[in-house]
Amino acid sequence: MNLKVPSYILSIQPYSPGKPLKELEREYGISDSIKLASNENPLGPSPKAVEAIKGAMENLNRYPDASGYDLIKKISESLGIGQENIVLGNGSDEIIGMLTRALTQARDEVIMPWPSFVMYDIMIRSVGAIPVYVPLNSLSIDLNSIQNRITQKTRMIFLCNPNNPTGTVFSKTDFETFLEGIPEVVVVVDEAYIEFVRDKKCARSIDYLNADMPVVTLRTFSKAYGLAGLRIGYGIMPHAIADVINKIRLPFNANSLAQVAAAAALEDKEFLQKTVDLVHEGLNFLYDSLERLGIKYFPSEANFFLIDVGKNADEVFENMLRQGVVVRSMTAYGYPDYIRINVGLHEENVRFIKALEKAM
Repeated sequence: MNLKVPSYILSIQPYSPGKPLKELEREYGISDSIKLASNENPLGPSPKAVEAIKGAMENLNRYPDASGYDLIKKISESLGIGQENIVLGNGSDEIIGMLTRALTQARDEVIMPWPSFVMYDIMIRSVGAIPVYVPLNSLSIDLNSIQNRITQKTRMIFLCNPNNPTGTVFSKTDFETFLEGIPEVVVVVDEAYIEFVRDKKCARSIDYLNADMPVVTLRTFSKAYGLAGLRIGYGIMPHAIADVINKIRLPFNANSLAQVAAAAALEDKEFLQKTVDLVHEGLNFLYDSLERLGIKYFPSEANFFLIDVGKNADEVFENMLRQGVVVRSMTAYGYPDYIRINVGLHEENVRFIKALEKAM
């Protein structure tokens, strides 16, 4: 087949999400496995979200609300921002795609830290723009180096706070200094894990919605709210940018079940706090256990963290998989000796530690 595919599309390395749990169990001949590889909420969704989904099931023959009015209104009230500043997405991934399509074009430059969330790279390349990678400094995003890489071709900067896969954050003071020192480009801050942050100095980009510099914040219901399977997220941005994004947004991009579930999840503050508490307690337990074993780890502000296994991470991944524990090797991110795990239920955390001890 003679397909005329643009070279910038052919250059994209597809996102690798990992195999489904049931497929892994079949392939490896294991059962009762646990997955600690995708930074998911081990508690599942809010019970209120589940009830809202059940109540909406009978209307699946109807298209979803294209405007997302009820959910946007709840987000607006929850965060104290204008409804005109909110754009819904099929996960925050879709917002990333819409931003790159609407605000960049071929041969524009878009700066991103590396390693970070790979969808930035994929979406930048998908429009023919050029990703400019700025290495992390001690696992942290280097705002000074990013500032130094800005050129006349720079149209956008992606930042991830906390950063995935390292779990590090940048401070409010450093972010403000950064914004003051750069020309006017769109700064997109992905806060997918912001609910888990304990560091009170951490920057929260929503505070800069009305700043002179155009700042866009990405949020998701996939992590702390436990709705990863429904794919629902949103962007918070200046009205002028939201108007442009809405020109290319598909009219029914946020499905009806996702909208009602997310709205109910926002109201269930008790469940959100239960999730955050579970993650913080789990992190403390895992840190203590790794210290007891003499295994190096890197503290995180998210619901996941990196572990230096001191050997080939792919081999450790395989060894643990055969024990029914799924983690993520960081070889593809340039850390061949590191694995990344997310916090699970306490019994899952205990099982992980036992499996890791055997794998080492």
